[in-house]
Amino acid sequence: MKATSQIPSPTGPEPNAELPDKSAQHGLRARQWAGLALALAAAITAFACWPIGTLQTASLVIAAVFLGGVAVKLGVCLAGARRERYQAVTGAEQAALPEDELPVYTVLAPLLHEADGVGQLIKNLMELDYPTSKLEILLLLEAGDEQTLAAAEAVGLPPYLRVVTVPPGQPQTKAKACNVGLFAARGELLVSYNAADKPDLDQLKKAVLAFKRGGAPMACVQAALNYRNAGQNFLTRLFTAEHSFWFDCMLPGLDALRLPIPLGGTSSHFRTEALRKLGGWDPYNAAEDADLGLRALALGYTVGVINSTTSEEASRSLGMWIRQRSGLVKGDMRTALALAHNPRPLVRVAGLGRALGLLALTAGSCLSALFVLPLWALLAGSLLVPAHALGLLYPDWTLWLGLLSLLVGNSLMIYVTMLGAFLRQRNGLVLWSLFSPLCLLLHSIASYQALWQLVTGPHYWEKTTYGISALWARSDPAAASVPAQGVVQ
Repeated sequence: MKATSQIPSPTGPEPNAELPDKSAQHGLRARQWAGLALALAAAITAFACWPIGTLQTASLVIAAVFLGGVAVKLGVCLAGARRERYQAVTGAEQAALPEDELPVYTVLAPLLHEADGVGQLIKNLMELDYPTSKLEILLLLEAGDEQTLAAAEAVGLPPYLRVVTVPPGQPQTKAKACNVGLFAARGELLVSYNAADKPDLDQLKKAVLAFKRGGAPMACVQAALNYRNAGQNFLTRLFTAEHSFWFDCMLPGLDALRLPIPLGGTSSHFRTEALRKLGGWDPYNAAEDADLGLRALALGYTVGVINSTTSEEASRSLGMWIRQRSGLVKGDMRTALALAHNPRPLVRVAGLGRALGLLALTAGSCLSALFVLPLWALLAGSLLVPAHALGLLYPDWTLWLGLLSLLVGNSLMIYVTMLGAFLRQRNGLVLWSLFSPLCLLLHSIASYQALWQLVTGPHYWEKTTYGISALWARSDPAAASVPAQGVVQ
């Protein structure tokens, strides 16, 4: 049996002095609890004294925030779509890259109970187009996960791949495992992949060129993600269309507009030194990569995107997707709260415009998602409640405004989702984008679950299982890489 490396369990690299108290470990601060309590008391008082006026005002605010959030997404997506034919790294640049000048690259693969998928992951990582003499692959396995270890060793591990045991202890999260890998990494550059990932073979070389172009300020570049099992059922088609909108329109648009880029949870490539200065991953944040990208902004680093794709697996069941998405939304909520605790350093380094962009990506996105359910409830009420009874609560103009917000907002989301499918060259999913309002509704449900868990279980993380072994044989060739838009600046 191949020996494994036991690494001391770090709580994470030493935090940078310019990022005090940003960990999600601390949850809501006393001032934030007090602010929420005051806001709740004010809302209850207003409803008790002016019930009809309060309902009308709340409905208008909900409609405005939802429509405004969708409008912002449209503007960003159009900025990304304008770079449809742009390649951040060209094939000629790759061909001219001398292999003897390539830096050592560390690949982290945090795994937990992934015996079914670890063999295929190892084969995918061994196929990467990068000199093995400069490649370090670390399989990060939790202590006691003997099944995954046995499955990995059954494949046959090359000399440049080693197993690192993550010591037991709480929190038992992917971020904690990645921090153990960061502690052990010897590469100048570093990337993390999930068990179901299949990155483009030239992805590491594209990242090297992107970092050279971006210079020292560039801490990270994000590759696009897409699903290989889109055709499996209705939900996988729906979620694949949504994924294409986000990674092929939204992130390139944020990059083009020089706005903060939330990282994707996998295939985020880092300068190792910069990652250590950022304090590594926050082991208490369920959206650890998105949080890390936003913290990079607070220290004046830049984040870019590259025209490379990692194919992964879409959730096949609704419950699985809700659990996965609620964890990510909860992480976004915690990130917004942590950064809002002391926004002055961020504004000083990043500027007011980018700080507001960061706020829109975290708090704004969460609020917009939370407001979808009330808008649908208002529409249902307008159809089911007798007109004379509804008229006592809402004037006609408020109902029409809410309906307009719902129709226009969902129409815009259908458009940008179609745009994402088109840019990904998955034309079979264009018509499926008509169901994107359903995806918004499901996202809203997941957001309410995230809000509940933020209060009752802020560090709880539900592991998602995929059934990877059954899917590799049914890979969707349409998920293969296409030129992803974006400029690395």
